[in-house]
Amino acid sequence: MSTTSDYYLAQAAKCATDAAASTLVQVRDRSLRAEQAWLSMADRLIRTEEARAEKEKKAAAAGE
Repeated sequence: MSTTSDYYLAQAAKCATDAAASTLVQVRDRSLRAEQAWLSMADRLIRTEEARAEKEKKAAAAGE
């Protein structure tokens, strides 16, 4: 199964919603930490996809 950055961003949004709805400090903090982790994974995946696309673009240009 291939995970997309949209999935990571959706999970981050869910964690942010959970944090906002929580009345317990520990639960809110856990949700906020999880949100940051999801955002970090999304950012890493987006940068990887961009780098891969740039590499493929350069390879295609070199092959022409």
